[in-house]
Order: sequence, then C-alpha cells, then structure tokens
Amino acid sequence: MALTQSAISVLIRQLEEGQGTRLFDRTTRSLRPTRAAEEAVVVAERILRDIDSLGAGLRDLSALRRGRVSLAVTPTLGEILLPKVLERFSLKHPQIQVVVDDCAPEQFVSRVVGEHVDLGLGTPERAAADVDTQRLLVDHLALVCRRDHPLAALRSTRWADLQGHALITVRPGYGIRPLIDGAAAQAGVQLDVVNEVTFLSTALWMVRSGLGAALMPSAYARTPAGDALVVRKLTAPVVSRDISVVTKRGRSLSPAAEALVAVLRAELK
Repeated sequence: MALTQSAISVLIRQLEEGQGTRLFDRTTRSLRPTRAAEEAVVVAERILRDIDSLGAGLRDLSALRRGRVSLAVTPTLGEILLPKVLERFSLKHPQIQVVVDDCAPEQFVSRVVGEHVDLGLGTPERAAADVDTQRLLVDHLALVCRRDHPLAALRSTRWADLQGHALITVRPGYGIRPLIDGAAAQAGVQLDVVNEVTFLSTALWMVRSGLGAALMPSAYARTPAGDALVVRKLTAPVVSRDISVVTKRGRSLSPAAEALVAVLRAELK
C-alpha cells in the first residue's frame, strides 16, 4: 500500500471514529478484529471486486470487445448505403451490436436530439442548433433512365434537356422535391411529372418498366455494373447536398460509434 504502519494506524482510527464503531480490540501485545471488522472486510472485498469488474468492462468497451451502437437512417438511404457498411463492420467488430432505427425523414433529427440513437446518417432538411454534422459524401440530383431512352445518348444532361420527357419523382412536400422544382424553375423548364412516388425504390422499378425517367439523388441511384439503367448528373444548374453523420451537440460518441463512423467513411469515400 506504500504506507507506513503508523499511517495505517491513523487511517484505521479515523475510520472507526467516522463510523462510530470499533474495528479492532487493541492490547500492548495484540490487535484482534471485532465482529464489525469481519463484516466490513466482506463488503470491502465485494467493492474491490466490483471496481476490478468495472475496469475490465471499460477496457472491453475501449478495445471494442463488446458494445452497442444505434443509428437512425431513413429506409431508402439505409437500403442503399448500409448493407456493405454493416457487413464490413460486423466482420471487423463481431462483438459490437448495431441497432438500426429506420425512421421517416421528418423524425430523423428528433431521434438524434432525443438521444434515442447514438448518431444519424442522412441530410437534415434544415439546420438545427442542437446537432453537429460531419460530411460523409456530397450528393447531387441525377437523372435515371433506361439505356434505350433518348436521354441516355446525351453525354451531358442539362435540366433544359428534360423538356417534353415523362418524368418520375417524389411527391410534393418530400425532402428533395423543393430542390427539383427550384432547379427546373431556374433552368426555365416545365417538368412533365407523370408519376409521384413516396419511395425512390418505386421510381426505380417504374423506370425499368419503361414508364419514364426518374429524378433522384445520385446516392439512391447507384446501380450495379451491367444494369439496364444509366445515371446522369444533372447540370445547369448542378444541385448538390451533403449526406452527413449527425450527432447531438455536446454528446461524445462511444468507441463503438466512433468505429462505425470510421467504417462509414472508408466504405463511402
């Protein structure tokens, strides 16, 4: 204990005085523990075991040998961006549990601010004073069409080129619709929207069925090699937005959450 015998004696007397209980019967030749001391030793040993257990648990969390991280994301963005990320994270950190909260766009920020989740992945529709954002990637509005569509032959697709073509996009009031309407107005083009959908996955199968071309964020429009669809960045104007890690301001991330963010950055760069 790196203490002298006299210092220990002083500490024991202070403990006895503080508790109002004699712990040792003392004579000039002996020092015998009382019943109170025997009971105190049992409690003290339990406390020391708990301290050891706490230290081991914290070391496990820090070393990512166990833990849990929860993530809020809209269903469509989760479907597009998370499968490979979570597969890679699970292989790298098999002891960490990941819980995905697939929520509606209007619930996204409130889930983070209310601490229902550790972090969020998405694009907050408006700045909030109580959240911090870390950019993961820059997204832009794009055109998705079949390879046999007339617009697929263009090397560069401008908003003005959409004039007269049947288009599919999200319903009014959804996050990207104001961006689409604003860009069309800026380009001076009247969009012929023949189908308005709730889910962008619906827009993709409509495009494959030949019902028109779709307007959507490029992050949602990722298609596998050899797919029958092509994705073209829309220009004049280019409309972009950030997909970010969103956290509550002032709240630090756990080691497990930090590790998940690192995998997100590595996979989405």
